[in-house]
Amino acid sequence: MQTNKKRWLRPRNLIIALIVLIILGLIAWKVFSPPPAPAYVTTPARAGSIEESVLATGTIEAAKLVGVGSQVSGQIKSLKVKLGDKVKKGDLIAEIDSLTQQNNLRNAEAALNSSTAQLGSKQATLRQAELSFKRAKSLMEQDAGSREDFETAEATLISSQAAVKQLEAEIAQARITVDTARVNLGYTRILAPIDGTVVAVINEEGTTVNANQSTPTIIKLARLDRVSVKAQISEADVTRVKPGQKVYFTILGEPDKRYTTTLASIEPAPDSISSTTTSTTTTSTTSTSTAIYYNGRFEVDNPDDRLRISMTTQVNIVLAESEKALLIPSTALGRKGRDGRYEVRVLDEHGMAVPRQVKIGLNNKSNAEVLEGLGEGDEVVLGQAAAGTAGSQRNNRMRPPPMM
Repeated sequence: MQTNKKRWLRPRNLIIALIVLIILGLIAWKVFSPPPAPAYVTTPARAGSIEESVLATGTIEAAKLVGVGSQVSGQIKSLKVKLGDKVKKGDLIAEIDSLTQQNNLRNAEAALNSSTAQLGSKQATLRQAELSFKRAKSLMEQDAGSREDFETAEATLISSQAAVKQLEAEIAQARITVDTARVNLGYTRILAPIDGTVVAVINEEGTTVNANQSTPTIIKLARLDRVSVKAQISEADVTRVKPGQKVYFTILGEPDKRYTTTLASIEPAPDSISSTTTSTTTTSTTSTSTAIYYNGRFEVDNPDDRLRISMTTQVNIVLAESEKALLIPSTALGRKGRDGRYEVRVLDEHGMAVPRQVKIGLNNKSNAEVLEGLGEGDEVVLGQAAAGTAGSQRNNRMRPPPMM
């Protein structure tokens, strides 16, 4: 017995026994210890600004665009402007060869002078007929003249009066012809109808234009100090927008610069209404296969001419906004209750996710405004981290999505 006891007290045997006890202890700890706390992906509730808006694609147009054309036919004798020139109202744009119009004016003035001269002759004849009629009437009343002479004098008087009236009418018509010829001569000098910039030259110097068929356009003149934007609003969003709402837009060349104004109007029908269709079936098929957009219009100042015609714009029509809001990602929202509140999970002091009911205001599908139920800095659970992944820990935070 003593020999066996001495064997157990040897250092080697003690070490082996100690190792066995440690292994048994580890096994017991693994079996009976509680599971580790899960790792969550979280983000803190933070203060910031939020807006809910409708997105639309727009096109820049001139606030006022006019085609400057010729109202008379002829060759463009000289063109006084070139593309890009700025002009003032009344500035000379072009001159049409005016020889035909000058000759027409001379002919009209000659015809007026001829009619005026004839009128003088007829007025003299009328004066003589009046005297002859008075004399014949006086002689007949004294039984010194015949009835036939009186009637002849009366007929001559009536004829002379009619001739004078006819010439007076011809003179009035001749004056109108002169005025028209003078106006047509003035049309050979084409003046700018508005202040603006030459955005297109349609007919060059030397071109012959024919105003008998249609009014030919020589240049297009636009006011670019203020531009108009036509934004295409989808039928799914058009019921949520109305004139007077805040609008801002950016252009492709300057995506970080915002141009802000207000929505002026919404057209009552899409552009497709202007296209004529011969069949109800065709119209129905087109409506179901093509997206419907309604044009919203607004204007904005353009003092430095950075905005140009036909530029594409990214338009935001602001429905609502809040400058000082408590924000959480929209993905953190759980199911919505009957009372309108949403369930979110928040980390408690022990690092466990507990449910909490919150009242939500604006929600732009990226961020949500919390009106009640959370405080700034509360850790909101976005999801559970995958087990065994590097960095999976309770307070592993996700960078909040950018604010709109």
